Amino acid sequence: VGELRSALATCGDRPIDGRDRALLLVGFAGALRRSELVGLDVGDVRFESEGLVLRLRRSKTNQEGMLEEVAVLFGSDPHTCPVRALQTWLATSGLVSGPLFRAVDRAGRIGVGRLTARIVGERLKKIGERSGLDPQSYAAHSLRSGFATSAARANKSEAAIMRQGPLEEHPR
Repeated sequence: VGELRSALATCGDRPIDGRDRALLLVGFAGALRRSELVGLDVGDVRFESEGLVLRLRRSKTNQEGMLEEVAVLFGSDPHTCPVRALQTWLATSGLVSGPLFRAVDRAGRIGVGRLTARIVGERLKKIGERSGLDPQSYAAHSLRSGFATSAARANKSEAAIMRQGPLEEHPR
Protein backbone atom coordinates (compact mmCIF):
# COMPACT_ATOMS: atom_id res chain seq x y z
CA VAL A 1 0.00 0.00 0.00
CA GLY A 2 2.91 2.34 0.75
CA GLU A 3 4.34 1.77 -2.71
CA LEU A 4 0.92 2.38 -4.25
CA ARG A 5 0.62 5.68 -2.37
CA SER A 6 4.12 6.68 -3.57
CA ALA A 7 3.17 5.87 -7.15
CA LEU A 8 -0.09 7.80 -6.91
CA ALA A 9 1.72 10.83 -5.51
CA THR A 10 3.47 11.21 -8.89
CA CYS A 11 0.17 11.47 -10.76
CA GLY A 12 -0.83 15.04 -11.54
CA ASP A 13 -3.99 16.53 -12.99
CA ARG A 14 -3.54 15.70 -16.66
CA PRO A 15 -6.05 13.31 -18.30
CA ILE A 16 -3.39 10.57 -18.53
CA ASP A 17 -2.75 10.92 -14.78
CA GLY A 18 -6.46 10.53 -14.04
CA ARG A 19 -6.59 7.45 -16.22
CA ASP A 20 -3.49 5.99 -14.58
CA ARG A 21 -4.82 6.73 -11.09
CA ALA A 22 -8.09 4.92 -11.90
CA LEU A 23 -6.20 2.06 -13.57
CA LEU A 24 -3.93 1.53 -10.55
CA LEU A 25 -6.59 1.86 -7.88
CA VAL A 26 -9.31 -0.18 -9.58
CA GLY A 27 -6.79 -2.85 -10.57
CA PHE A 28 -5.41 -3.05 -7.04
CA ALA A 29 -8.73 -2.90 -5.17
CA GLY A 30 -10.35 -5.38 -7.57
CA ALA A 31 -7.30 -7.69 -7.54
CA LEU A 32 -7.46 -7.64 -11.32
CA ARG A 33 -5.04 -8.79 -13.97
CA ARG A 34 -4.05 -6.19 -16.55
CA SER A 35 -5.91 -8.14 -19.27
CA GLU A 36 -9.09 -7.91 -17.18
CA LEU A 37 -8.62 -4.16 -16.75
CA VAL A 38 -8.20 -3.48 -20.46
CA GLY A 39 -11.13 -5.76 -21.27
CA LEU A 40 -13.56 -3.55 -19.36
CA ASP A 41 -16.05 -1.37 -21.18
CA VAL A 42 -17.82 1.63 -19.66
CA GLY A 43 -21.01 -0.47 -19.66
CA ASP A 44 -19.27 -3.06 -17.47
CA VAL A 45 -19.19 -0.60 -14.55
CA ARG A 46 -22.16 -0.25 -12.22
CA PHE A 47 -21.96 2.33 -9.45
CA GLU A 48 -23.82 1.50 -6.25
CA SER A 49 -24.17 3.12 -2.82
CA GLU A 50 -21.23 1.16 -1.34
CA GLY A 51 -18.92 1.40 -4.35
CA LEU A 52 -18.98 -0.19 -7.78
CA VAL A 53 -19.38 -3.55 -9.44
CA LEU A 54 -17.27 -4.56 -12.43
CA ARG A 55 -18.58 -7.10 -14.90
CA LEU A 56 -15.78 -9.24 -16.31
CA ARG A 57 -16.52 -11.04 -19.54
CA ARG A 58 -13.29 -13.04 -19.76
CA SER A 59 -10.28 -13.70 -17.61
CA LYS A 60 -7.26 -15.97 -17.59
CA THR A 61 -9.27 -18.60 -15.76
CA ASN A 62 -12.55 -17.88 -17.54
CA GLN A 63 -12.02 -18.44 -21.24
CA GLU A 64 -15.64 -19.54 -21.73
CA GLY A 65 -16.97 -16.04 -21.05
CA MET A 66 -18.99 -16.90 -17.94
CA LEU A 67 -20.16 -13.65 -16.36
CA GLU A 68 -18.13 -12.68 -13.29
CA GLU A 69 -18.66 -9.64 -11.11
CA VAL A 70 -16.12 -8.01 -8.83
CA ALA A 71 -17.15 -5.52 -6.14
CA VAL A 72 -14.91 -2.57 -5.31
CA LEU A 73 -15.81 -0.56 -2.22
CA PHE A 74 -15.32 3.13 -1.54
CA GLY A 75 -11.95 3.77 0.10
CA SER A 76 -11.68 5.66 3.38
CA ASP A 77 -9.06 8.05 1.94
CA PRO A 78 -10.40 10.13 -0.97
CA HIS A 79 -6.90 10.29 -2.52
CA THR A 80 -6.65 6.50 -2.80
CA CYS A 81 -10.31 5.63 -3.32
CA PRO A 82 -10.75 3.49 -6.45
CA VAL A 83 -14.42 4.43 -6.84
CA ARG A 84 -13.73 8.17 -6.74
CA ALA A 85 -10.75 7.75 -9.08
CA LEU A 86 -12.92 5.95 -11.63
CA GLN A 87 -15.70 8.53 -11.30
CA THR A 88 -13.13 11.27 -11.92
CA TRP A 89 -11.70 9.46 -14.97
CA LEU A 90 -15.17 9.04 -16.46
CA ALA A 91 -16.03 12.71 -15.83
CA THR A 92 -12.71 13.94 -17.24
CA SER A 93 -12.77 11.69 -20.29
CA GLY A 94 -16.46 12.15 -21.04
CA LEU A 95 -16.72 8.44 -21.84
CA VAL A 96 -20.22 6.98 -21.92
CA SER A 97 -19.61 3.79 -23.91
CA GLY A 98 -16.88 1.64 -25.40
CA PRO A 99 -13.53 0.77 -23.82
CA LEU A 100 -13.09 2.05 -20.26
CA PHE A 101 -9.31 2.48 -20.34
CA ARG A 102 -7.96 4.13 -23.49
CA ALA A 103 -4.81 5.76 -24.74
CA VAL A 104 -4.28 9.43 -23.94
CA ASP A 105 -1.93 11.44 -26.15
CA ARG A 106 0.49 14.19 -25.06
CA ALA A 107 -2.15 16.82 -25.76
CA GLY A 108 -4.58 15.06 -23.42
CA ARG A 109 -6.85 13.76 -26.16
CA ILE A 110 -8.60 10.49 -25.31
CA GLY A 111 -8.26 7.74 -27.94
CA VAL A 112 -11.04 5.49 -29.20
CA GLY A 113 -9.38 2.08 -28.86
CA ARG A 114 -8.73 0.17 -25.66
CA LEU A 115 -5.34 0.03 -23.98
CA THR A 116 -3.39 -3.18 -24.39
CA ALA A 117 -2.18 -5.31 -21.50
CA ARG A 118 1.39 -4.52 -22.61
CA ILE A 119 0.78 -0.77 -22.25
CA VAL A 120 -0.62 -1.28 -18.75
CA GLY A 121 2.57 -3.15 -17.79
CA GLU A 122 4.67 -0.33 -19.26
CA ARG A 123 2.66 2.30 -17.38
CA LEU A 124 3.12 0.40 -14.10
CA LYS A 125 6.88 0.36 -14.63
CA LYS A 126 6.99 4.04 -15.64
CA ILE A 127 4.92 5.19 -12.67
CA GLY A 128 7.00 3.04 -10.33
CA GLU A 129 10.23 4.46 -11.70
CA ARG A 130 8.89 8.03 -11.50
CA SER A 131 8.13 7.48 -7.81
CA GLY A 132 11.60 6.14 -7.05
CA LEU A 133 10.66 2.46 -7.03
CA ASP A 134 12.58 -0.18 -8.96
CA PRO A 135 10.69 -0.54 -12.28
CA GLN A 136 11.97 -4.11 -12.65
CA SER A 137 9.93 -5.03 -9.58
CA TYR A 138 6.65 -4.30 -11.34
CA ALA A 139 5.10 -6.51 -13.96
CA ALA A 140 1.94 -8.21 -15.14
CA HIS A 141 0.66 -9.35 -11.75
CA SER A 142 1.78 -6.38 -9.66
CA LEU A 143 -1.70 -5.04 -8.90
CA ARG A 144 -3.25 -8.45 -8.23
CA SER A 145 -0.34 -9.76 -6.14
CA GLY A 146 0.00 -6.41 -4.39
CA PHE A 147 -3.60 -6.66 -3.24
CA ALA A 148 -3.07 -10.20 -1.95
CA THR A 149 0.14 -9.25 -0.14
CA SER A 150 -1.42 -6.17 1.46
CA ALA A 151 -4.51 -8.08 2.55
CA ALA A 152 -2.39 -10.84 4.08
CA ARG A 153 -0.31 -8.24 5.96
CA ALA A 154 -3.56 -6.78 7.27
CA ASN A 155 -4.40 -10.24 8.69
CA LYS A 156 -7.24 -10.93 6.28
CA SER A 157 -8.11 -14.59 5.94
CA GLU A 158 -7.00 -16.54 2.91
CA ALA A 159 -10.65 -17.16 2.08
CA ALA A 160 -11.41 -13.42 2.18
CA ILE A 161 -8.42 -12.65 -0.04
CA MET A 162 -9.45 -15.30 -2.54
CA ARG A 163 -13.01 -13.93 -2.71
CA GLN A 164 -11.74 -10.61 -4.10
CA GLY A 165 -11.12 -10.49 -7.82
CA PRO A 166 -11.98 -13.11 -10.41
CA LEU A 167 -12.03 -16.71 -9.29
CA GLU A 168 -8.88 -18.74 -9.85
CA GLU A 169 -10.88 -21.84 -10.66
CA HIS A 170 -14.48 -22.23 -11.68
CA PRO A 171 -16.55 -25.08 -10.30
CA ARG A 172 -17.46 -27.62 -12.95
